[in-house]
Amino acid sequence: MAGKKTYDYFEALLGLSKFSLQAAELLKKTISDFQVSTLEEKIREMHNIEHSADIAKHDMIEHLVKEFLPPIEREDIISVAQQIDDVTDAVEDVLMCIGMFNVKKIRPEILKFTETIEACCKSMYVGVEELRYFRRSKKLHAEVVEVNRLEEEGDALYINGVKDLYKNPTDAVDLMVWTEVYRKLEKCCDACEDVANEIESIVMKNS
Repeated sequence: MAGKKTYDYFEALLGLSKFSLQAAELLKKTISDFQVSTLEEKIREMHNIEHSADIAKHDMIEHLVKEFLPPIEREDIISVAQQIDDVTDAVEDVLMCIGMFNVKKIRPEILKFTETIEACCKSMYVGVEELRYFRRSKKLHAEVVEVNRLEEEGDALYINGVKDLYKNPTDAVDLMVWTEVYRKLEKCCDACEDVANEIESIVMKNS
């Protein structure tokens, strides 16, 4: 009789980070070809990604509750899983914010921000992929550093973007809307950095 297949937590975490990357790719695609007529459809598509990520996270936690000896500490698995989930949530929040405020036209500099978020999620994905091999990985440290660099790039985009908003404000509502959108964009990069920092902490604890 074949033995029971062991649940692969590293693969599960990678699956969660894949949802984050899919969300970031959808955000960039939506912003780069922004159409009000299809926005609700894109928001639903984004929500489906986020909902699938939630189901996958809960499935992983159910396995973890019953696990006798996980590959790394339970608290670390739960923490990094939640932080990856926070990335997906943060990306969804951007699109929901744009829809909620009935945005009709995208500021051109927003596309650069979505490109940075996508790059951040790609580096995070590789970092999670390499976590399985953290004792011998030649990529892991470089990806953590890259996420940190991209988060700093996101900070600069946020500061400069909001600064430009307030240089010559003409519409108070427009100002409020884009200040909030910028805040949510910046939160995406912060969430990716949280994952990278957690991965770095796990490596230190287990080395």
